Amino acid sequence: MSGANTAWILTSTALVLFMTLPGLALFYGGLVRSKNVLSVLMQCFAIAGVSSLLWLIVGYSLAFGEGGSLIGDLSKVMLSGIGRDTLSGDIPESLFMLFQMTFAVITPALIIGGFAERMRFSVVLLFSAIWLLAVYVPVTHWVWGGGWLAEMGLYDFAGGVVVHITAGVAALVAAIVLGPRKGFPTTAMPPHNMTMTVTGAGMLWVGWFGFNGGSALGANGDAAMAMLVTHISSATGALVWMFIEWKKFGKPSALGAVTGMVAGLGTITPASGFVGPGGALVIGFAAGLVCFYATQYVKRVLKIDDSLDVFPVHGVGGILGTFMVGIFASTELGVFSGFGFADGIDSIGGQLKVQLIGIVSTIAYTAIVTYVILKLVAVFTPLRVSEEDEVEGLDTSSHEETGYNL
Repeated sequence: MSGANTAWILTSTALVLFMTLPGLALFYGGLVRSKNVLSVLMQCFAIAGVSSLLWLIVGYSLAFGEGGSLIGDLSKVMLSGIGRDTLSGDIPESLFMLFQMTFAVITPALIIGGFAERMRFSVVLLFSAIWLLAVYVPVTHWVWGGGWLAEMGLYDFAGGVVVHITAGVAALVAAIVLGPRKGFPTTAMPPHNMTMTVTGAGMLWVGWFGFNGGSALGANGDAAMAMLVTHISSATGALVWMFIEWKKFGKPSALGAVTGMVAGLGTITPASGFVGPGGALVIGFAAGLVCFYATQYVKRVLKIDDSLDVFPVHGVGGILGTFMVGIFASTELGVFSGFGFADGIDSIGGQLKVQLIGIVSTIAYTAIVTYVILKLVAVFTPLRVSEEDEVEGLDTSSHEETGYNL
């Protein structure tokens, strides 16, 4: 066992959990209206609990058990056969399982931004539990557990496909199935607490070093470069989004800067272990530009109430980054050593084909299964709160609490 690698993954695990609690919770909480702030915080905490227990009981086994090309087996249910000294590589397998658990926590938590302010709390729990097992676990096995996409040679270092595409597509489907919030798009629904949102965004930025750097599974040069390119991409994404707003609307906004930063983080995620700082600069620039216009298109043109822009930022960012890693990871870039240094790419064209297969298959699978889950749940219980409860706010109607007793 490597003490250095174990120490780094212990640290990374804490950083990734910190991304959800309190990072994502505060980021999302500030973006909704004041009458719904506690509902978002509550959903993040509850999903963390549900996802953790499901991952322990069966999720980890199905994702990383031997199994076949589509799903793992049940050999590791309740960590069967995994003791204190059982290793995964040169770190304890219990630690590897825990590190992966934090990814399983944040992915369904990301989706709540698509249906914020209108889904019943019982449905949030039921949907998240089924979705984790039916979508997240199989896709994780395909990409990281030795499944068919891993066999094809898909590049996804830290979750462009596994986390961002699945969460983004699921949020879009949920937003369409549930329909828009009352008053969308004619009524303005600005964030109620930008201080909270910027605080949460800062936590996401810091926590992402564990997300991408920890995915090297060691304290080594891969982890260091993953952290460096993560920072370069997020900084670039924040500035690009900010300057686009400045030019387009006359003033830069804190909301734009932090959203661009998150877009840069999500887009570099699949590429973080395979590209250099030059590639990160281009990927971060593309993230700020493309994700900005994606948010405009989804809400203004398609009129889809993806409340907190999960698909335009995470979904589009994940798609973009998963595609671009096929270009900027290539050793064919030769003299441009700051752009690519991944081993194993025979040709950019060949790798791009693999990346596209991964993107398209994940989008299709996630969209279909998410839609089926929502329709099945709707057979037994209404998905949305009543109009009266929505107007009153979910904090009071669902939890009998208020975020601010002023």
